[in-house]
Amino acid sequence: MSHAKDQIVNLPNLVSLIRILMAPVLFYFAFTQQPYWYIGALLFAVFTDVLDGFLARTLNQITEMGSHLDSWGDFIIYSTMAICAWILWPDIAQRELLYFVVIVVSFTLPTLIGFIKFHTFTSYHTWSVRLAVAITIVSYVLLFAGLLDWPFRIAALFCLYAAIEEIAITLLIRHEHVDVRTVWQALKYRRENK
Repeated sequence: MSHAKDQIVNLPNLVSLIRILMAPVLFYFAFTQQPYWYIGALLFAVFTDVLDGFLARTLNQITEMGSHLDSWGDFIIYSTMAICAWILWPDIAQRELLYFVVIVVSFTLPTLIGFIKFHTFTSYHTWSVRLAVAITIVSYVLLFAGLLDWPFRIAALFCLYAAIEEIAITLLIRHEHVDVRTVWQALKYRRENK
């Protein structure tokens, strides 16, 4: 998996760290009721999520630590997004409560189950999660900008599917793996480890 196993300090990891450090900035804009600055900072944080993986592949600096750092950054930013939505737009969050809960549970439950089984955060980076995150980010901005609400409801379904796949992966594999893209890859790992 790792092309630079013991290289912890590298550009992709720095970008992931920047994403983690964006959480207090997002909270600041939410608490001070600055929704436009909040959305701008959120889009920057999302950009760093795309950038760190691109840099890791391009610079051949893919590491297990980087994969975990990326997942920690994702979890922190998505948790921050959920809390900040309630701070900035409580009426909209209340109106879309069912879908909001589905999305939050969809990114929390697989993480919790993985932590219980492996005593660490899982870092699967599945294709379904990538798609669900892209749809959720776009729908989040559309919803809280007051433009459209139905994409957020569709995003909840994609998040639910991605969560089910991640839970299945955790239940299938015997040892923690990073970058398990699909449940089919998990089945392959399971057969190899018999």
